[in-house]
Amino acid sequence: MFYIVLLVFFGLLFLVAELVLLPGVSIGALLSLVCYGSSIYLAFRDYGPLTGAVVVIAILVLSCIAIVISLRAKTWQRFSLKQEIHSSSMPEPDKELQIGARGTSVSRLSPMGKISIDGRIYEAKSQDIYIDPRSDVEVVGFENFSVIVRKVENNI
Repeated sequence: MFYIVLLVFFGLLFLVAELVLLPGVSIGALLSLVCYGSSIYLAFRDYGPLTGAVVVIAILVLSCIAIVISLRAKTWQRFSLKQEIHSSSMPEPDKELQIGARGTSVSRLSPMGKISIDGRIYEAKSQDIYIDPRSDVEVVGFENFSVIVRKVENNI
């Protein structure tokens, strides 16, 4: 009887693994079916038809319960990460710069490139034209992590 219970337990374990960890692979489902079939065979062979029928019904009920519990969203939320990440890979230029700030293009903006404002380098996008390196630029807006700039015409 110990081996029958053990095989049913492993069958449930493989079934849950198939549903949660290995969806679509079918290895867990195949192993689950082998365990279930072996436990049913042992129950019928060693204990007769009544015990065999009880094992079949127990497998069906336990499998349905395992499927319902495994597929509920709240079951796996206990194991998931809940920590939020509040950092970014780049500085957010709209928090550091203001519209109207002036700087210099570090690379050619065609239309994307790099600019320098107050010694800091930012990813920038030209508003409408290509801007050559070392040209004066002015911030006119922000888009995601990019600064939108326009070329400043030097009137001497």
